[in-house]
Amino acid sequence: MKIISFNLNGIRSAASKGLFDWLEKESPDVFCVQETKAQPEQIDTFTFQSLGYESQLIHSAVKKGYSGVAIFSKVKPDYYSIGLKLPVFDSEGRVVRADFGDLTVVCAYIPSGTTGDVRQAVKMEFLEAFTTYLLELRKERPNLVVCGDYNICHKPIDINHPERHAGVSGFLPEEREWFDRLIAFGFVDSFREFNTEPNQYSWWSFRAGARERNMGWRIDYHIVTEALKGRLANTAIYPEVVFSDHAPVVVEIK
Repeated sequence: MKIISFNLNGIRSAASKGLFDWLEKESPDVFCVQETKAQPEQIDTFTFQSLGYESQLIHSAVKKGYSGVAIFSKVKPDYYSIGLKLPVFDSEGRVVRADFGDLTVVCAYIPSGTTGDVRQAVKMEFLEAFTTYLLELRKERPNLVVCGDYNICHKPIDINHPERHAGVSGFLPEEREWFDRLIAFGFVDSFREFNTEPNQYSWWSFRAGARERNMGWRIDYHIVTEALKGRLANTAIYPEVVFSDHAPVVVEIK
């Protein structure tokens, strides 16, 4: 199963830049999207269906033009669920889950804390609630792929010039400590199982030619449970795909 996760920074904007042509060529079995920034009726579900994506699980934020996640799949899931069952977070369209046989895919868009202390506090609260959600889900569904925009660089290798970002949301000690705990709970950063090189990023600021100079952050992941580690076939980041300020990230599961 080939799974692509992509923060599109607006699904309608990405569609106008050639998203569907690229998706047809890439042809993942499961396509997970963050930051749709659209209500369900504003998403071109007809074109997704024409490309073979029979299942379309869309979780939009209440606030229009904000946040939102979706899972598009060529095979209909055996089961799906929307949200964390916590209205404070579900109103922002943050999490959607789909089960395919013995595999469960969770698409998540973790809040950003870059706008100030209030949103940083929301981010930390979300991380704790999300951890509880994942640990409970794993009891029932041990084979988890948790993909999406985590808005956190886990280690210094995952960010350009880490010494410059020590006090910046997305690389704060408490955020990285949360990531450490997630790994300690039995989760695996699938990308680093295949690629341990530096300068591997999935997001670049729009400012000052950051993408051209590869001054990026790796904040988009496929985190899998230890139970799936032996079934990892391949992972990749596609920095050359430019429909967003993020790049798509790919994992293949046997």
